[in-house]
Amino acid sequence: MARSPYSILIIVSNPLDVMTYVAYMTSGFPSHRVMGMAGILDTARYRAFLAMELGVSVKDIQALLMGGHGDTMVPLPSYTTIGGIPVTRFIDREKLDAIVQRTKMGGGEIVKLMGTSAWYAPGAGAAEMVEAIVKNSGRVLPCAVWLNGQYGLDGMFMGAPARLGRKGVEEIIEVDLTPDERTLLDNSAQHVRSSLADLERIQQAV
Repeated sequence: MARSPYSILIIVSNPLDVMTYVAYMTSGFPSHRVMGMAGILDTARYRAFLAMELGVSVKDIQALLMGGHGDTMVPLPSYTTIGGIPVTRFIDREKLDAIVQRTKMGGGEIVKLMGTSAWYAPGAGAAEMVEAIVKNSGRVLPCAVWLNGQYGLDGMFMGAPARLGRKGVEEIIEVDLTPDERTLLDNSAQHVRSSLADLERIQQAV
C-alpha cells in the first residue's frame, strides 16, 4: 500500500467475502478499488455444468450468479440464457435445480476429486478482471463488491454484477430478482454477516 497507493486490489483468498472485507479495512482504499474474485469462477462452473447437460457450447451460455462465495451462492436461472434464449426453454426445472445445487457444491466436488482446491479457474477469473480494468473495457462481471444499499444490503462485500474499468468497480448493477431469488440472496447475506461477526469476535479476543 505504501509503494503502490493507487493500486486496485483483487482478493482471491478464502473465505472470499470476509478476506475482501479485511483487505478493504486494512488498506484504507476506497471501496471501488477493492473487490473479490468469486462470481466469475462460480459462474464458469454453472455454465460448464449446463453445457455438459445440454450439449451446447459454453460460449453461448450467458449466466449471472450473486451472493456469498460458498454453499449459499445464488445462481440466477432468470438471467441464464443460451444464445439469447431463456434456459428454461432447454431444460426442465428439476434438472436445472440439480445443476444449481451442483454449482453451489462445486468447490467441494473438486476437493474430493483432486485432494485440493481449484487453481486454474480462479487464476483465469482474476486475469479476466485484471484485463477489464487495465483495458478500461467496461465489462460487466460478477464480483464480490462493497454493497452500500444496493439490494437492500450494506456494510459487506458480496457477489453482484459490476462494471469494471480503469477506476476499478465503476458501477454496481442492480437487477430485478424473483421472490425466491431475493430470499436466497438474503439468506446468503445473513451467512456473510455471520462470518463477519466471527471475525469481529476473533479480533476482540486478540
